[in-house]
Amino acid sequence: MFDAKIFSRWGRADFRGTGKIDLLARSGNVDNPDRNWSPWKPVDISKDGEMGVPPARYAQWKVVLHTGNSRPAVDTVSLNYLPKNVAPEVDDITVQPGVHYQPLPKSIGLNLGTDVSGSSGTRFDSPVPSTHDRDSIGVKWSAHDDNDDQLLYSIYYRGDGNSQWLLLKENLTDKAYSFDASLLPDGGYTIKVVASDAPSHSPGEALTASREGRRFEVDTTQPRIDNLAASVDGGQIHVRFRAEDGFSSIKRAEYSVDAGEWKYIEPVGQISDAKGENYDFRMSPDNSKDPSPEHVVVVRVYDKYDNMGTAKTVIH
Repeated sequence: MFDAKIFSRWGRADFRGTGKIDLLARSGNVDNPDRNWSPWKPVDISKDGEMGVPPARYAQWKVVLHTGNSRPAVDTVSLNYLPKNVAPEVDDITVQPGVHYQPLPKSIGLNLGTDVSGSSGTRFDSPVPSTHDRDSIGVKWSAHDDNDDQLLYSIYYRGDGNSQWLLLKENLTDKAYSFDASLLPDGGYTIKVVASDAPSHSPGEALTASREGRRFEVDTTQPRIDNLAASVDGGQIHVRFRAEDGFSSIKRAEYSVDAGEWKYIEPVGQISDAKGENYDFRMSPDNSKDPSPEHVVVVRVYDKYDNMGTAKTVIH
């Protein structure tokens, strides 16, 4: 019994042998030939060898050997079939901001083909090499096709609140792709991968399948520091400013005086969890290092995605 794995059309039987031999064939859709299979049908091996059995997943052949002047012998019997095309499947999508995938050499993929029993071969996908790059967004996916067709992929994106998918890249053969994060304005997005088996089929017969990944966020714009002011009050330096970010919350702020080490600053509300935070703090300058009456105060703030904004002021 031959298992085509997929509902298939059965064509010719290629037969090689000698002597008086009858070849018969039948087909069915369950793995038990005694249940609802087609009746045995003679195959005219002296002509075109057309089996003429109904389309089905399984097929079976048998030979009847007749004694005569020469001893009958069977060398080979091969069944030709055309599996019904089924759409590919995209199994999973991973979107990773800060990851850059390296293109794979085209010879890396291994396909072990089909063995003599008719079971499909196993395809091994090599791990995609990646590097950390905070300016990149990496998209990786897994997909398969039950016909073992060659697949092409297209990547689309859609921003929060938008209804239309926009093409990011098409005609990809690798299952990973990276792009510059700055191509997308700050905001939330969803990626969709579309797989097509067009390379293995005639125009008009190709099938596609798609899958959407989980929502992710892009923020490549540094936070802004407004109204930085510093003054000397009672021998201390009094500093005030406001940090603003257009998309994500302010994560932390730091200050440095006269190129000294960076020190953490709490916002006025003590919890840094908003897109805008106010800062108001005092510190004593280290005049032992520099007795000059002039001091340089530098502040820097980070948003949720580690974009940094800086500002400085000079106190006389």
